[in-house]
Amino acid sequence: MKTVDEQANWSLSQWLDYLEQQHPKEIDLGLERISLVANALCAARPGKTIITVAGTNGKGSTVRFLEEILRAEGHSVGTYTSPHFLHYTERVRLNGDVLSDEAHCQAFAAVQAARGDTSLTYFEFGTLAAFWLLAQHELDFAILEIGLGGRLDAVNVIEPDISIVTSVAIDHVDFLGNDREQIGFEKAGIYRPAKPAICGEPNPPLQLLAHAETLGAQLRRVNIDYTYQANFDDHPSWDFQAGEWQLKGLPLPNLPLANAATALAALAELPQRPSEDSVHTGLMDARLPGRLEVVSDEPLVILDVAHNPHAADYLAKQLQQRWPGRSIKAVCGMLKDKDVVGTISSLLPVVDAWYCASIPGARGLDADR
Repeated sequence: MKTVDEQANWSLSQWLDYLEQQHPKEIDLGLERISLVANALCAARPGKTIITVAGTNGKGSTVRFLEEILRAEGHSVGTYTSPHFLHYTERVRLNGDVLSDEAHCQAFAAVQAARGDTSLTYFEFGTLAAFWLLAQHELDFAILEIGLGGRLDAVNVIEPDISIVTSVAIDHVDFLGNDREQIGFEKAGIYRPAKPAICGEPNPPLQLLAHAETLGAQLRRVNIDYTYQANFDDHPSWDFQAGEWQLKGLPLPNLPLANAATALAALAELPQRPSEDSVHTGLMDARLPGRLEVVSDEPLVILDVAHNPHAADYLAKQLQQRWPGRSIKAVCGMLKDKDVVGTISSLLPVVDAWYCASIPGARGLDADR
């Protein structure tokens, strides 16, 4: 064990190297250990209103829609998402900005001091640090993305005011089960009694519905409790309705429309809903790296993080709709614990040539394989 004095001047990379060595498992689901440390850290309420977002796909864009719309309304907003793309600091945003390396180091030191002998995984340690960082500010909203599953994920230690499940598909079968019913039950574990529970999955597993009913959660389902419709006429737009809240002629966002509707369904549950102007601004400002991200026009180069069949199906449809008739070459790298065959099969009809790339690390799949 390093002493506090030794760690006081550590860089962020030193802290991250240290975190990777502190627990025998990369993923160790359960809330007992993290609950103890969260209470000791006094970081169990990182915002006045907590919105938790789970789902197989669509979590990141739903979080960003919520963040941008609430910020446009003038609220102070903090978000926690994972994983990061280029730099660890991307995981925590405060009013749209990432925090410094030094701020994260300070947060890690606070967790280290609070945990005592409690063993934490890399993700748990980082999650607690994020809670601590957000709790240092009197935020109107803290929007928290579940890392894996829901019921036993470290983020679920925080009591949400509104819970969202964006979608349910097959992924992480070693931890969540190999069918949608088991996975749906795990994701419904973020719902709370008498609290709004948004379900953006149009075909929810029966176990998700049953668990929400058993809990007494206020379930709000897409196509039943809220609806949306895209209009592709001379002026493409879309309409949204949740109860008496109706919004017409909304701008089509850069991120998936279904996730924009799910975000609005959550905002419909607030005592004071955002103005239509704030919704318009937030929809247009919401962007994420690696989600159909165009990084070059000549040649056209697109980055996307689709890593399961559900996400790959969406990617294939978008490629056909947005760039019809184009010859597509795919550079593809994947982790070995993903459904590689199912993911690539979804893209076979639209890709003309494949270039496989090896991914480093224990979970990475070799290009030859």
